[in-house]
Amino acid sequence: MTDTGGHHVVIVGGGFGGLEAARHLAAGPFRITVLDRRNHHLFQPLLYQAATASLALSEIAWPIRSLLRRYENATTLLGVVSGVDAAEKAVLLEDGRRVSYDTLILATGARHAYFGHDEWEPHAPGLKTLEDATTIRRRILSVFERAEWLTDADERRRLLTFAIIGAGPTGVELAGTIAELAHETLRRDFRTIDTREARVVLVEAGPRILSAFTEDLSAYAERALARLGVEVRTGRAVSQCSAEGIELGGEFLPAATILWAAGVAASPAAEWLNVPADRAGRIIVAPDLSVPGFPDIFAIGDTAHVAMGEGRTVPGIAPAAKQEGRYVAGVIRARQEARPAPKPFAYRNDGNLATIGKRAAIVDLGWIKLKGRLAWWTWGIAHVYFLIGLRNRLAVALSWLWIYSTGQRSARLITGTNTEDAQRKKQ
Repeated sequence: MTDTGGHHVVIVGGGFGGLEAARHLAAGPFRITVLDRRNHHLFQPLLYQAATASLALSEIAWPIRSLLRRYENATTLLGVVSGVDAAEKAVLLEDGRRVSYDTLILATGARHAYFGHDEWEPHAPGLKTLEDATTIRRRILSVFERAEWLTDADERRRLLTFAIIGAGPTGVELAGTIAELAHETLRRDFRTIDTREARVVLVEAGPRILSAFTEDLSAYAERALARLGVEVRTGRAVSQCSAEGIELGGEFLPAATILWAAGVAASPAAEWLNVPADRAGRIIVAPDLSVPGFPDIFAIGDTAHVAMGEGRTVPGIAPAAKQEGRYVAGVIRARQEARPAPKPFAYRNDGNLATIGKRAAIVDLGWIKLKGRLAWWTWGIAHVYFLIGLRNRLAVALSWLWIYSTGQRSARLITGTNTEDAQRKKQ
C-alpha cells in the first residue's frame, strides 16, 4: 500500500500509547494510519474482570475505527505486521502487503513470557487479549461444573484448586476475584459440591507480593488476600507445570486451573530492525524515544526500554504508554514545524493502584497512601474515569455496584469448548 500527499505517520498498535499518539497528531498536517492485528482497543487494566465473570467483554473493548472516526486524516487498517523495511521505509504485513511511511511509531505491546518454558503455556494461559479472557473464564467456570459430577474426593479437590503464578497486580487481582467467585457468588448454585471449599493459591518467586508498592501496603494486601481465603506462597519459584498441577520448591500442588501472571516479553519489533534490546525484548530507545540509528522510527509502551536512571526503567503500564504517545506526537510535530525538539522524555509517576476483591485495595500516589475501602473507591473511580464513553462508564459502574451489593456476577457464561483451547495453542 503506497500513499501520496502529506507526511504519513504509521502507528503499529492501537493500544494506549498508539491511540494517544494518533489523537495528538490528528490536529496537525499529517496522514495517520493505525495498523493493528485486532479491530479493537482493549482496556487491559480491567481484563481480569472479564476473565472472572465480573464484566462483559464489550464493556472493556471498543472498535479502533469508532475511536478515530472523527479524525478525517486518520485511517485504521486491520493486518498482522511481520517486519519493517527501514531502507525502503515500509511496514511489511504477513499477507505480503506493504504500508509506506514517513515516520513510524512502534506501539506493538507485549506477550506472555514463560522464562524459557513455552511448553507451559497450554497449561497456564496468560491474560493479554479478549481471547485469553474468554479462555480463562471458560476454564474457571468449567471446573465447578465438572466437580459437580464427581464422587472422587481427591480429583474434586484438584479440580477446585486454582494456582496463580505471579503476584503482581494482575495475579493479586485474579486471586482475590476467583476467591470471591468461589466462596460467595457460586456458593448457592451447586447441589453436590460446596464451592467454598475451593482453594486459591497465589505463588510468587520474590520475597513479597506487589513488589512495586511499599512494604506496608504489600503486607496489607497479603492480609486482605488471607481474609478472602487465598493462600500466598512467596519465595517459591515454579519448576514444573503440567495439566495435573505445578511443582514449587520440591512440593507438588495438584491444580486443574493454572493461570500465568509472572512475566511478559515485548513483541519482536527489535528483531524487525535488528537493534539492541533488553532481556524482555524491548528496544533500547534514545532519550527522545526514537530508535538509535533510525531517527524516523519511534518505540513506545511495552515495545520500549526507557531508562530513568539508577538502573530503573519506565514501567509497562497504561499511564506511561499514554505519556510516551503524547511525547512522541510532540516530537514529530516539532520536526515538521521546524521548532526546537522537546526536552528528553521524563516519566511522571501518577501512582500505583491494585485491588484485592470487591472491598479492599491499595493506592500509592507518592504524597499519600491509602488502603482498605477508601482505596477501593479511589481505585474504582479512577478506572471508571479512564474508560472510553459514557455508556461504558455507566455499565461498569452499575455492574460493580451490583457485585458490591449482592456478590453476584452476571457474566458467568461458558462459551467455546476445551477443543478450541487446544486448537488455539497450535496456532
